[in-house]
Amino acid sequence: MSLLENKVAFVSGAGSGIGRAVAEAYAREGAKVIVSDINVEHGQETVKIIAANGGEAFFIKGDSSSASDNQRVVQETVAKYGRLDIACNNAGMGGPAKPTGEYDPEAWDRVIGLNLNGVFYACRYQLEQMEKNGGGSIVNIASIHGQVAAPLSSAYTASKHGVVGLTKNIAAEYAQKNIRCNAVGPGYIETALLKDNLDSSAMEAVAAKSPMNRLGTSEEIAELVLFLSSDKSSFTTGSYFISDGGYTAI
Repeated sequence: MSLLENKVAFVSGAGSGIGRAVAEAYAREGAKVIVSDINVEHGQETVKIIAANGGEAFFIKGDSSSASDNQRVVQETVAKYGRLDIACNNAGMGGPAKPTGEYDPEAWDRVIGLNLNGVFYACRYQLEQMEKNGGGSIVNIASIHGQVAAPLSSAYTASKHGVVGLTKNIAAEYAQKNIRCNAVGPGYIETALLKDNLDSSAMEAVAAKSPMNRLGTSEEIAELVLFLSSDKSSFTTGSYFISDGGYTAI
């Protein structure tokens, strides 16, 4: 029996990178997957990939920074599949690189609006539906910078610390309602976003920050998310799991 057989799973930011890898892993393990992204072309491409591999997925466009969009996406999920069992709140952004004393307030609001407010909005409506189901599992994608600083990225660091705190609060509030909530903190992962913004020497320098001396892959993060989403982690809630090749160990 597949790990997520008969489950309905949602993934935000599923049009690329970690989100796409999570959506593919969910589908591989038998879930019906709601693929959500603000980029329609990328999201529909994820659906095509899943279908080509024998899985089932459905695309819903959504702006994760919008409370009303998060509510609508849950409503459309239930209209399509009748329930929501699993959610991976992955959509996020880095923001500009500036010292805190020079950080533009509008840029701060954009980063916090997507990375922290967006996760709260998602959980707000997911929890409401999961209570109706009688349970569920939420995995919020934070970052290693939910624990350590990212100099010149104060909004990103603050938002990811916030995601970790929000995750713990949800876990404590909903533990007796059969709803688990955990956070994953990826280190430096080889995604299109990283490749598009760094040259080869910069990529090597980033990889060297971890004792493994390499970048992680989206698939490696997806396997951790899959475990936390499944009944294999049934006694695990309120935890923050770092996957960073040892970056934060030294």
